[in-house]
Amino acid sequence: MEKRKLGISDLLVSPLTFGGNVFGWTLDEPRSFKILDAFVDAGFNFIDTADTYSKWVPGNQGGESETIIGNWLRKSGKRKEVVIATKLGGDLGGGKKGLSAKYIKEEVEASLKRLQTDYIDLYQSHYDDADTPVSETMTAFNGLIKEGKVRYIGASNLAAERIKESNGFARKNNLQPYVSLQPLYNLYSRQKFEEEYLKLVRDEHLAVLPYYSLASGFLTGKYRSESDLDKSPRGEGIKKYLDERGLKILTAMDKVAAEQQVELSQIAIAWLLHKPFITSAIASATKEKQLNELIKGSSLQLSGEQMAALDKASAY
Repeated sequence: MEKRKLGISDLLVSPLTFGGNVFGWTLDEPRSFKILDAFVDAGFNFIDTADTYSKWVPGNQGGESETIIGNWLRKSGKRKEVVIATKLGGDLGGGKKGLSAKYIKEEVEASLKRLQTDYIDLYQSHYDDADTPVSETMTAFNGLIKEGKVRYIGASNLAAERIKESNGFARKNNLQPYVSLQPLYNLYSRQKFEEEYLKLVRDEHLAVLPYYSLASGFLTGKYRSESDLDKSPRGEGIKKYLDERGLKILTAMDKVAAEQQVELSQIAIAWLLHKPFITSAIASATKEKQLNELIKGSSLQLSGEQMAALDKASAY
């Protein structure tokens, strides 16, 4: 399996990124360890998390995902085999959020401690902070790079103009810019990325790491009607996909899956990775069988006709 260059960085990453939002939520620590072992043993190396994962679970504070990954890194001894990406800026409660210099310096130490590592490969702005100028944020991030605590920086849910402004400031001041973008992008959710971000991605040579590659599980074909929504804890978030366009996408995926004799999840991953601007698709699994489907999808070859049919069905 060929690794891909992460934008203008020297990081080489697998075409599939394991999404760590399931750690401490739908996966406990022992099962998380098994999935991570299977992922890395298959030759994959990119793991994405955030300081807020999984704060939404009753009784959790945030940081649970990083803690589980850190415990796995210590137990497995595989730190040098993997590329670890995490994010900050989301609301942890008690005023702990944002992208101010003071908070960045505090929160990186908390993440490093939970991850039980000396450095983070890719440190990302999770959400924008309108109260903090980009000059302050980019200067603070570059301070961490100089200290060796962070190798590269990326952005997730920031507006394209904000990323452009940030990178413009960085270049003018001989600082490292954002090298990656982590947007919402999949067969169903195309419009915002393609209309707002695609030009920026090309202009800035950004690596693209789409999250919700499977649209919270909708693109696995498991959810065909509202009666299917109780099949998992994520079911309620899938209701919005059950419209005419969503069902049209599933019909096109069914046809391609039948031609290829594979599961729909493989088609969803393969479609993303056939797009020349996608570096690595972020997806999660709670069972090894699901993980194996994602892994197969990362090397599945789709024909030009199949890509065109999927593009047409998912047109907005």
